[in-house]
Amino acid sequence: MDITSKKLPIILIIALIGILLLQFVTNDKSTQLIDPETCELYVIDSKINTKTYLDEFNQKCLDFKNLNK
Repeated sequence: MDITSKKLPIILIIALIGILLLQFVTNDKSTQLIDPETCELYVIDSKINTKTYLDEFNQKCLDFKNLNK
């Protein structure tokens, strides 16, 4: 196939769209969760089923915990 061919850009676009769709389908659908005791954000790794803490805290959760004291 020649580089100046009109079919090459179409084939490349279809291949790139296919790669993007594959990445979207296989994307890990992990969401950020909040630990109720520490108010720290974490994600659950579905492959090994463990929590990974992000060293970030939810300010609303901290404010709510401070109101209960």
